Amino acid sequence: MYNVAVILGAGNSARMGGEISKMLLKIGEKTVIERSVEAFSDMPEIDEIIVVCRECDLEKFSELLPDDSVSFVIGGSTRQQSVANAVETIDECDFLIIHDGARPLVTRGSILSTLDRAQETGAAATGVAVKDTIKVVDSDLTITDTPDRSALVAVQTPQIFDFSLYKRALEQAQRDGEDYTDDCRLAEKLGAKVSVVLGDYDNIKITTKSDILLAENILKQRGEL
Repeated sequence: MYNVAVILGAGNSARMGGEISKMLLKIGEKTVIERSVEAFSDMPEIDEIIVVCRECDLEKFSELLPDDSVSFVIGGSTRQQSVANAVETIDECDFLIIHDGARPLVTRGSILSTLDRAQETGAAATGVAVKDTIKVVDSDLTITDTPDRSALVAVQTPQIFDFSLYKRALEQAQRDGEDYTDDCRLAEKLGAKVSVVLGDYDNIKITTKSDILLAENILKQRGEL
């Protein structure tokens, strides 16, 4: 079994409000990207880690992540293109583990449980039950529908796929001229069933500056900061 983790860190961090990549912001003494990669490091189930980054961040990322098991790929203009750039460098593997570099608090328990499920079904993602009531609105922000909350989950990462399945799904999306913001969507459009593994609400995505403070508080509660 040979599994590859792709850590996505090539976003422009526009909502963070600064020129520096949010991957390079510190949570305690470590940067966001260091914490995200460390979650997958030294796991016997993970054979290789590919970090996708912006060209302008490559030198800094390389300094922060000198491990020989970590390689780097320059990202594309969209998430799907960034994953595709990483996939092009992989000759063959069993499972592809895709994770947002902006989710540095993911636990190894969540990674393993999602990987176990993907090995059973071919595709799986971690997620959490939706707490709020969700409304569907039209262009005038008028409510048009209220989905049953019990049938909704907020999907996170990692999202894990049989490698051959993901490659077929990616090729199909490229032929159709589609560019999806969620990797599960590729598999869904191919007709594959994707399982959800209920994970942790602590697996937050660092999007705004307040998320850094929240992440620090979570790590303090865990006794890791």
